[in-house]
Amino acid sequence: DLVGSTALSGQLDPEELSDVTREYHSVCAEVIERHAGRIAQFLGDGLLVYFGYPLSHEDDAQRAVRAGLDIVAAIASERERLGKPLQVHIAVHTGLVVVGQLGGETNPDPMAISGETPNIAARLQSIAEPGQVVISAATYRLIQGFFVCRSLGTPALKGVVAPIEAFEVVEPTGIHTRFERAVALGLTPFVSRKKEVEHLLDRWQEARNGSGQVVMISGEAGIGKSRLVQMLKERTADEPGSDFGCRCSPYYQNSALYPANEFLQRMLRFNCEDNAETKLAKLEKALAQFGFSLPEVVPLFATLLSLPANDRYPALLLTPQRQKQKTFEAIIEWLMRHAERASTRLIVEDLHWADPSTLELIELLIEPASAARLMLILVFRPEFVPVWPVRPHITNLSLSRLAPAATRLMIQSVTGGKQLPTEVVNEIVAKTDGVPLFVEDLTQMVLESGLVQEQGGRYVLTSALPSLAIPSTLYDSLMARLDQLGTAKGVAQLAATIGKEFSYELLRAVSPLEETRLTGALNRLVDAELLGQNLEQNRLRYSFRHALIRDAAYDSLLRSQRRQYHRKVGEVLRDHFPDLIAAQPELLANHLTEAGLIEEAIPCWQRAGQQALERSANKEAVQHLTKALHLFDTLIETPARLQQQLLLLTTLGTALIATTGFSSDEVEKIYARARKLSRHAGEAPQFFRVLFGMCLSHASRGEYRTALELAEQCLRIAEDATDTSLLLEAHHALGIGLVCVGELLAGIEHLEQAVAMYDPRQHGNHAQIYGHDPAVVCLMHASWAYWLLGFPDRALKLGEESLARAREIAHPSTSATTAAFVACLQQWCGNASAVEELCATAIAISAEHDFAYYRAMALTLDGWALVQRDQRAEGIGQMCRGLEAFRAMGGILLSSYFAGLLAEVYAMTGRVEEGIRILDGVDNDLEPWWEAELYRVRGEMLLRQGEFQSIQDRMQNEAIEYFDKALTIARARKAKSLELRATTSLSRIWLQQGKRLEAMRLLQGILASFTEGFGTADLRRAEMLLNELSPEILLA
Repeated sequence: DLVGSTALSGQLDPEELSDVTREYHSVCAEVIERHAGRIAQFLGDGLLVYFGYPLSHEDDAQRAVRAGLDIVAAIASERERLGKPLQVHIAVHTGLVVVGQLGGETNPDPMAISGETPNIAARLQSIAEPGQVVISAATYRLIQGFFVCRSLGTPALKGVVAPIEAFEVVEPTGIHTRFERAVALGLTPFVSRKKEVEHLLDRWQEARNGSGQVVMISGEAGIGKSRLVQMLKERTADEPGSDFGCRCSPYYQNSALYPANEFLQRMLRFNCEDNAETKLAKLEKALAQFGFSLPEVVPLFATLLSLPANDRYPALLLTPQRQKQKTFEAIIEWLMRHAERASTRLIVEDLHWADPSTLELIELLIEPASAARLMLILVFRPEFVPVWPVRPHITNLSLSRLAPAATRLMIQSVTGGKQLPTEVVNEIVAKTDGVPLFVEDLTQMVLESGLVQEQGGRYVLTSALPSLAIPSTLYDSLMARLDQLGTAKGVAQLAATIGKEFSYELLRAVSPLEETRLTGALNRLVDAELLGQNLEQNRLRYSFRHALIRDAAYDSLLRSQRRQYHRKVGEVLRDHFPDLIAAQPELLANHLTEAGLIEEAIPCWQRAGQQALERSANKEAVQHLTKALHLFDTLIETPARLQQQLLLLTTLGTALIATTGFSSDEVEKIYARARKLSRHAGEAPQFFRVLFGMCLSHASRGEYRTALELAEQCLRIAEDATDTSLLLEAHHALGIGLVCVGELLAGIEHLEQAVAMYDPRQHGNHAQIYGHDPAVVCLMHASWAYWLLGFPDRALKLGEESLARAREIAHPSTSATTAAFVACLQQWCGNASAVEELCATAIAISAEHDFAYYRAMALTLDGWALVQRDQRAEGIGQMCRGLEAFRAMGGILLSSYFAGLLAEVYAMTGRVEEGIRILDGVDNDLEPWWEAELYRVRGEMLLRQGEFQSIQDRMQNEAIEYFDKALTIARARKAKSLELRATTSLSRIWLQQGKRLEAMRLLQGILASFTEGFGTADLRRAEMLLNELSPEILLA
């Protein structure tokens, strides 16, 4: 905006004012055009200018700021020339806008924009002083490092609610590329590329030995070409030699030999304080040092460098073509003479932006380079095709993307070694496709977004992980690549609506273009390396080479256009690709959702979730079903929708149990919501599934009485409905509940009824409906009950049967459950090798299918097995991690058992106090089925603690009280195996106290009641103690 235009209009007559305004507009227009901006409107004494529309450039923010500074300087020159008080103030803001949607349907303005971006720019311009360029924080993030800026704080901007920091742009820093800026701010540590660095070092060594080399480094934007060259410089920093560099620029693609000009200025060490005379003197001195005839070559270089030399040297009477040829020869000769004195590297970057004369010069240099101590490194993007022929001393180095492991290393470097959550790392890896620039910027965006916060030396999520947006630092460069494609951009946008991957057949069905035009557009996208192309089963398929490119194409669509595209894709999928939709209903569901067709989308999401559950893709099932659930929240409730929602909730509950465990808060909330709905829905099978899920959830959370009440309610519903499928599951739930409260015989009765009722033809689908195969799980829990009752052999036999059935049906969740729970049984029997084998199975299945609950169980038990093999530190560490993970999921069932097990291991390794602390955090009566054992373990810990004579008597008496308590509880619950353990502990302490006869009678009594299991660890220990007692008694 022109400052003081009102006052100026009072000083000048209308004609003069018109001339001044026209001159002002002309100056601004020339600068704006030079920087590839677009004047949208002349607003009297102001201008509205766009950078990034209609064509994007990867540095639009820089272009806008440079244009602003250049306009300020140009207007200052005009002020001096015209003698008029002309001044401008300028503001720049960056943001998304909608273009061409204003002005009415009959007369739309194609350059009008809507959105807050122009409003913020106008408000910032109002606070700018005369001759000042003010930018917003959004723009500052994009140009930081390229310009010296001064913060103006957060001024009050009329009509703008959110505070916006403003900056004054002082001057350019002299940095021209992102890489130069990265060097100035600090480079991310180098990862991967070892082979490429070694290749460059080999070529450099050959050049130093006199066999000149040309290395062409190609790769897409951000792949690390400049970083690789920098690594070469760092590795050879101590070696003698000279480095010269220049780069081509998008600003100077029509300026002949601009890179050579830049190279010479650096070689001659020109600086901004040098006047023309000083620069000419530097040129003469340098040329003289290398033995040139000054009258022959100074005029050539002076012309190239725009230095006046005619007063010293006669003008060269040459044709333009001959003068260019002589200039080329002089530059090449200078390089050759320099290489004779010292090994020399010339690095030309961004060759894809080179002017024709520069390419001609490079082609001429390649041949003589082979006989000099010269290494010529040419860096460019894949769209550049070298025009020179292949030579023996030319090598190509094409940089590929980073492997996922290297990408993860790079992410950790950006975070300063602090670990990001796994799901965030996985999302960054997926989005960035191994492009280092994308990895850096997306990781930095995550750190600055508030999505994660530092906690205990690592980062944790502050909320659910959304899909990561495109960083503002990358948006321009991605859009620039799309805008360069002309009409092919529209095809990319339509393809992006389909997804990251798509078939030609589907795109052709939804595209309005005729086949030839469509094929041509796809070929341009493939040639530009935005799409990859391959043939699968004679069908042509495409994929976006970068997820972020796909996102940029998709995000550039207006919302209305997106919906239109999604609707069209959905219709085509439904009508012409029934097999695809049957196999992947989530594809149709997504397009219907994005098209706003909610009622049609919900059943598709529900089918997708059910299918995922059936193939044990539980995480995907949760995602699909949760999307459907969120869509329900946007609809008005009807009886039919209540039934549909209830089925959805129970299916989601099953999927959540597999991924988060029975006891998680998510499972509890889903079933609570389902129960609330089921009061209105009133359909018995659905209500049964709700109660069944709640029963298992409460049991796992240690709320056993509530679980039993729910199981009994399930049984009543099943009996009333005379439905054997429901009756089977009711006995299943009731059997587990009764075992958990210590009513072992009653529990076994129900579990065996369930197994007897099971018919694989009729009930084989229960694994998908309820999450586990009921027969397998009932056999497994019956094995526990029989072990507790004192029948170890029968228990082990049932455990093996449950494992065999699990292997036969091959249902992952059932297999993981069985392996983990039978591992508990094997641990009770003291079979460490069997525990290890079963845990390995459970861990492998859990890792593949994301079963956190069973993984935590298996880790804990596997840790115990490691301790038995004398890997004590590793085993205890694993047990602690497993127990911590188990408790984090809210698990109470088994937590007392695991705590007691860890305490015993601590005591075994001499860490008694730590064992006691573990037990102090557990309520003895929290798990009735294991309560007796916890009292016994507490007694054992007291004995270990009381090994010092001064407190031994007191500790022994307290321990005896615990053992008595354990015996009482075990006998009341008929838990003979726990009674045996308590009896053995009490007999041992009586032996120490001299009560041998009492100890022997007590031990003989319990051992006589066993009819099997004599090879198990507990019975062997008891018999060894009895043998220790018996000789003494016989002698007495």
